[in-house]
Amino acid sequence: MRRFFQLLGPGLLYAGAAIGVSHLVQSTRAGAEFGFDLMWVLLATNLLKFPFFEVGSRYVLATNQNLIHAYKKEGSWVLWLFLILTIVTMFPVMAALTIVTAGLSKSLIPTSLDIVQTSIVILLVTMVVLIIGRYKLLDQMIKLVILVLTLTTIIAVVAAFGVEREMVETSLQHFDWMNKTHILFLIAFIGWMPAPIDIVVWGSLWAQSKNDHMKEKPTIREALIEFRVGFFGTMIIAAAFLALGALIMYGTGEDLSPSGVVFADQLIRLYTESIGEWAYPVIALAAFTTMFSTIITVADAYPRTLREAIRLLFPKSPTRRLSYTLWMAVLMAGAIFILNQAKSMHVLVDLATTLSFITAPVLAYLNYRVITNKDISTQYQPARYLKIWSVIGIVFLTVFTLFYIAWIIFA
Repeated sequence: MRRFFQLLGPGLLYAGAAIGVSHLVQSTRAGAEFGFDLMWVLLATNLLKFPFFEVGSRYVLATNQNLIHAYKKEGSWVLWLFLILTIVTMFPVMAALTIVTAGLSKSLIPTSLDIVQTSIVILLVTMVVLIIGRYKLLDQMIKLVILVLTLTTIIAVVAAFGVEREMVETSLQHFDWMNKTHILFLIAFIGWMPAPIDIVVWGSLWAQSKNDHMKEKPTIREALIEFRVGFFGTMIIAAAFLALGALIMYGTGEDLSPSGVVFADQLIRLYTESIGEWAYPVIALAAFTTMFSTIITVADAYPRTLREAIRLLFPKSPTRRLSYTLWMAVLMAGAIFILNQAKSMHVLVDLATTLSFITAPVLAYLNYRVITNKDISTQYQPARYLKIWSVIGIVFLTVFTLFYIAWIIFA
C-alpha cells in the first residue's frame, strides 16, 4: 500500500486535468436537460477511448522517453501535425476552463470584478503558482483535491435519491437524434469525455518527470494500476455529475445558465438541495479547488508540450531555447484574447470541446501507431484484446467525426 501511494501522481494528474469542464459542466448539463438518456453515451465514450489514454504510461516505461519523442521518431510530419492540433485547441481550452473557474470563484467570494477580469486574475495567479512550484506542487495538491471532490459528489448523489421535486410536464424532454441542437450538444459532450486525447501526451511528460524523481522505477503492472485508478475514477465521477443533474434539475423547468456566475451557483445548489444548505461553502470551495487544479494542470502541460516539440523540430534554432515561462505567457495571452471575444461560458465550452472531438481520431491513431511500433518490446505493448479494442475505438471516432462534418455541411 505504501508503494502504491508512492506511485500516485501521473494518474491523479490525469484525473486533475480530466475532472473539470467535462464533468462539472457537460455531464451536469446532460443530466439536467435529458435525464439519464445520455448515461450510456458517457460510459461508452469512456470505454472506447480507454486504450488510447494508457499509451503514455506504457511508452515512458518502454523507452524512458515521452510521446513527443515518439511522434518525432515516426516522422517530423507527425510531430508537426500534433503541434498544429495543439496550437489550434490550446487557447479555447484554456479560456473555457478559466471562465468556469471564474464563475465558481465569484460564487465563493463575490467581488466587483466582472467575469473576464476575474478570469485574468486567475490566469495570473496560475502562472505564479506554476513558476514557483511546478511538478512537486501539482503532485501534492491534486491528491487531496480529488479525494474531497469524489467524497462530496458521491454523498450528494446518494442523498439526491431522497429529494422530492415538482415536475413540469413540458420540461420532460428526451434526447432527439434528429434534433440539430441536441446533436451539437452531443458532439461537445463526447469531445471532452473523459478528456481530450492530447492529454495522453501530457501524461507521458508527467510520468517521465515522476520516474526521474524515483529511485525505484515502477513496473508496467504498477504503472497501469496507478493510471487505471485515475481513469476509471474520473468515469465514475462523470456519471455521478450526470446523475446529480438528472435527479435534481431534470424536468423542473429550470435551465442551466450560459453565464459562468449563475451556472456556478446552480451547480452548488445541486449539492445543497441533496445534503443541506450547511454544505454550500464546503461544496463551493471543493468545486473551485477542483477547477483551479485543472487550470494549473493544463497550464503546466501546454508549455511543457510546446517547449519539447519545438526543441525536437528545431534542434539548431534559437527557438529551442524558448523557456517554459515564455510559452506559458503565450498561452495566457491567447486565452485572455479569446475570453474578451466570447464571454458566454457555453460558447467557449462548446467551441473547445467540439475542436477536441474533431481532432480525436487523428490523435487516437497516432497513439496506437506509436505503441504498436515494432521497436516497442511486446511486454509494454497492449494485449491483443486491447489492440482490437483500439481499432474499434478509432473506427468509431472516425465515422462519428465524418458524420458530424458531413452533417454540418449538408444539413
